[in-house]
Amino acid sequence: MTATTSKRRLTALVATAALAPLALAACGSLDEDTGADTATDAATGGGEAGGDHTIVTVPKLTGISWFTRLGEGTDRYAEETGVDAYMQGSGQADANAQVRVIEDLLASDVDALAVVPFQPDAVEQVLGRAMDEDVVVITHEAPEIENADWDLEAFRNEDYGVNLMEQLATRMDGEGQYAVMVGSLSSATHMAWVNAAVEYQEENYPDMEMVGDFVETSDDSQIAYERMQELLSAYPDLKGVQGSASTDVVGVGQAVEEAGLEDEIAVVGTSTPNDARAGLETGAIDLITFWDPADAAYAMNVLAKAILDGEEVTDGMSLEAPGYETISIDGKVIYGDEAWIEVDLENADDYDF
Repeated sequence: MTATTSKRRLTALVATAALAPLALAACGSLDEDTGADTATDAATGGGEAGGDHTIVTVPKLTGISWFTRLGEGTDRYAEETGVDAYMQGSGQADANAQVRVIEDLLASDVDALAVVPFQPDAVEQVLGRAMDEDVVVITHEAPEIENADWDLEAFRNEDYGVNLMEQLATRMDGEGQYAVMVGSLSSATHMAWVNAAVEYQEENYPDMEMVGDFVETSDDSQIAYERMQELLSAYPDLKGVQGSASTDVVGVGQAVEEAGLEDEIAVVGTSTPNDARAGLETGAIDLITFWDPADAAYAMNVLAKAILDGEEVTDGMSLEAPGYETISIDGKVIYGDEAWIEVDLENADDYDF
């Protein structure tokens, strides 16, 4: 057991039930049999599987598809295990609003928090307070966070950023001007992606040029749309855009389509298939990549429950969700074992979220 874990309340008062894979398996395995019936039986047998713990998932914000899907994973975990687990967040794309949500949860005496920070540095203090109160803290998309027991990542962020740039460069024929968007300049994962992407471009595609600074969109498709219009005005020779927030390519695609530049500008980035579908169909969006946020939520809850039950977190263990079945550990960061998913018009209908 790690030093951080040892300070936690080790309340192993109930037998730990078998935790099952997420029945709505995404990450390329939507049709697989994940054994949900077995998991439900284990969770309900004897009425003890859930114990008395309360685990709350806190998204960056509510009201957008990505975090609606995160909530689905949380609900699935609660249903299959009997644990009191739910999601609570703010509808504002604002770090202070997220802090207030966490403060309210601490006042309600929760046992564990699974947090996707809007700005990791902004939640450090309140998460530190949570840990001082013996609340288990798991984060996601915050590999540099200090005040957490563990941070869970679907993959190594630098690799993801490099792949996005490779996809963009291929569609730009390795030359021309491009722009980069992030939800927030304080988003650790977004910044890791774009910094790795730009470094890779400079080393491998010298005829490409990033224009301007990283464009901040506040995870808002309307802001991404407005910023793209500004980019089109400032850089009439623009040939590509890489988005980071799930809403970036949606707004960018709208601006590209309105300008009639679907065949001139390559657009790639992180999004969900349903959000990006219209742009993929018109050609305004070329490719999206993602991991399934429902699986991430499920795995975070499994991890939190394991710590609450006094289990040791070890390299190679399973967090019982697709993509997290053989984890690897680097410091206090846990990485999943399945790569991201790539979707274009050809396979968009394979994913319904």
